[in-house]
Amino acid sequence: MQQVGRTQDHAQDRAQDHAEDDVQQGGAAVWSAAALLCDMDGTLVDSTRAIEQVWAALAVRHDLPRTEVLAALPGRTARDILRLFLDDDRVVEEEAARVERGQLAAPGVGPIPGAHRLLSGLPADRWAVVTAAPEAVARARLVAAGLPEPKVLVAAESVTSGKPSPEGYRLAAERLGLPCERCVVLEDAAVGVTAGHAAGARVIGIGPGAQGADAVVPDLLSFTGLEVMGEEIRWSLGVQR
Repeated sequence: MQQVGRTQDHAQDRAQDHAEDDVQQGGAAVWSAAALLCDMDGTLVDSTRAIEQVWAALAVRHDLPRTEVLAALPGRTARDILRLFLDDDRVVEEEAARVERGQLAAPGVGPIPGAHRLLSGLPADRWAVVTAAPEAVARARLVAAGLPEPKVLVAAESVTSGKPSPEGYRLAAERLGLPCERCVVLEDAAVGVTAGHAAGARVIGIGPGAQGADAVVPDLLSFTGLEVMGEEIRWSLGVQR
C-alpha cells in the first residue's frame, strides 16, 4: 500500500501538468485526453440494487453485519471482499462462485444518466471498461443497461491485484496502445480514484463517493460538446466541484 501511495504522489504531479492544459469556457472546464478508462458499476451502470441483493443474502448466510459487508463493496473484487470476512479459502471460493451466479441475472440494472450518449460518441479504440466484476457479469450488466460492448474490458480475472492497485487501469491503457498519462479515468469510488491516480491518469469522479478525484460530477450528463479530433478527445465538463 505504501508503494501505491508513493506512485500516486508522482502520478498526481503528472496529472496536474495535464490539468494545466484544460481551459474554461462559459463556466465549464474543457478537458482533453486520448482515451477514457471507465469503471463500470456506479460509473456507467446503475447496478446498486442487483449487487446489494446478492451481498445482503451472503451476509445473512454467514451472520455477518450487513452494513459492513455493503460498505466494503465499492471497487473490490468478490474474493477481496470475501477475504475481509471469511477465513476459510474453500468457503471463499464457493461463495465467490455463488455471488457470480447471483449477479449474472442482472435484475434492475440500468445505465447511469448520460452513459449511452458518451460511449456512443467515442471510437471503439478510445475507451475501455475496468471493473472488479467477473467478465461474464460485466458483459451481462452492460447488455442489460443497453450500453455498447467495449473493445477493451479489464475484469476481475484480468488482474492479480484489484483496486486500489493501478494494475487494471494500466492494463486497459496498454491494450488501447496508450500511456495512462494520456488517459482520463472515470470512477465512482475512492479506491478507484486512488487506482487511477496511481496509474498516472487524471480522474473524474462520478457521484459523491469519488473522494480525491480531480473533478466530481453527479452523472455523465455533465459531459457535453464531445469531439474527437485526430488523436485527441475533447469535452466540456459541466456541474462540478
